[in-house]
Amino acid sequence: MHYLTLKNNQSVPVSDIPEISYTAFLILNTGMVAESTGRHCVNYYGYRIDAETIKLICCIADDSDHVIYISTCLVDTHTELASFTSKNLCFEKFEREIHENFGIKYSDHPWLKPVRYSHDRFDKTKNIANYPFYSIDSEELHEVGVGPIHAGVIEPGHFRFICNGEQILHLEIQLGYQHRGIEKLFLEKKQLNQLATLAENIAGDTSTGHSTAFAQVWESLCGFETSRDIDFARTIALELERIAIHTGDLSAVCTDIAYQLGSSVFGRLRTPIVNFMQEWCGNRLSKGLIRPGENKIPFTRELADRLAEVLDTFEPDFTEMNKELFAMPSALSRFERTGVVTVDDARAIGAVGMAARGSGVNRDTRLSHPHCLYSELNHEPIVKRHGDVYSRVAIRRKEVFQSMKYLRTLIANVPEVSEATATNVLKTPRAGLFTISLVEGWRGEICHCAITGSKGELKHYKIKDPSFHNWMALALSVRNNEISDFPICNKSFNLSYCGHDL
Repeated sequence: MHYLTLKNNQSVPVSDIPEISYTAFLILNTGMVAESTGRHCVNYYGYRIDAETIKLICCIADDSDHVIYISTCLVDTHTELASFTSKNLCFEKFEREIHENFGIKYSDHPWLKPVRYSHDRFDKTKNIANYPFYSIDSEELHEVGVGPIHAGVIEPGHFRFICNGEQILHLEIQLGYQHRGIEKLFLEKKQLNQLATLAENIAGDTSTGHSTAFAQVWESLCGFETSRDIDFARTIALELERIAIHTGDLSAVCTDIAYQLGSSVFGRLRTPIVNFMQEWCGNRLSKGLIRPGENKIPFTRELADRLAEVLDTFEPDFTEMNKELFAMPSALSRFERTGVVTVDDARAIGAVGMAARGSGVNRDTRLSHPHCLYSELNHEPIVKRHGDVYSRVAIRRKEVFQSMKYLRTLIANVPEVSEATATNVLKTPRAGLFTISLVEGWRGEICHCAITGSKGELKHYKIKDPSFHNWMALALSVRNNEISDFPICNKSFNLSYCGHDL
């Protein structure tokens, strides 16, 4: 067998993962993705064994069989390799990152450019100021640059459009302006609370999602089984985060189409949701709430009653505002057939989360690789098929209603806090293990992978935010649209800059 089959949040000895030749490694993983639309790459990365040897690890999720296939190979940094990307585009950014980090060359990669410009990148002669943008030499076309300093409060990224008049022919997105070295810090910090704090700051709008992924990794490495109250609290927090961000994004979408009433009402409705998080844990973004192995701030019966009040007040106004928005011809004319990503393109680039589901790709780890209490909720992903702004906005609306339903189901039976959980202190992770954790954040699939060394210390830690997949979806969505449609296309995805740059 050329690979190992894992379940979500399962740990195995690194030595149990078969090491195969690069040729077999390439054929295996590109073949797995090509054979089934239910399979996609959740992570593909490398780490250094010695000065000239890199171990590559590829993780292919099978959403139908609810498993993840793990395979590895060793490569020499001086050997030019055939690329996965030439056979399947979904590997494009993973291989660019491997190239940037280790200097590995690919003979047939179509777009071999830096991804993040990390301070410890292999080739420091390549710098962000000289990013090699694609260009077309034509007197009829012009380029438009946006960023990296934007109007308003937004993170830094540069968007380079090639246009024919108002029509966008091509968009290239350059990120990497705020690389923080998060993955390296996971190896440097030794206290568990320091690591948990790092996790909740990977992407500020997905504090719960990334904190849950890290907690599950650590618990798996330590062989710790979570009690029901821990999984209960995490499920509640994940769905509250989904409601808050989706509602805020509906406000932002309304702003981009100059619908002031929708902007104001949805913006106001986000507030009681994040304020409830502050009532629960003291922070509106749920920071400090999720910690490995413990239910640090239990969700009580009193909090359940309070959340029921919040939802009962929230829902009528949310329902009414959506009826107004989705009945307005002027709003629908901006949403419908704008920013289309076809189902074929979504599959080709390996899109995840809303970006995938808005284009008809049923990809949701709450169903395919369930975690927390989602298997009990019988989760059914909300899928739209037109791939346009309307589909992505409609998914937000429907997922808010779905999340409210899940929360009401959960708070009907609040579990007691486990005494063992409340006093548990997790031991040092077991030595020589590999583990993988998938969590469905509001934006899509989060993936954390870890490897421990001979003393149980973190030897390698790899993070993938869903934005890593989906920035390409935004670039594809604006083609043949007018440049004035870019803001609404951009906000319909609402991708993370810091989650990409790490």
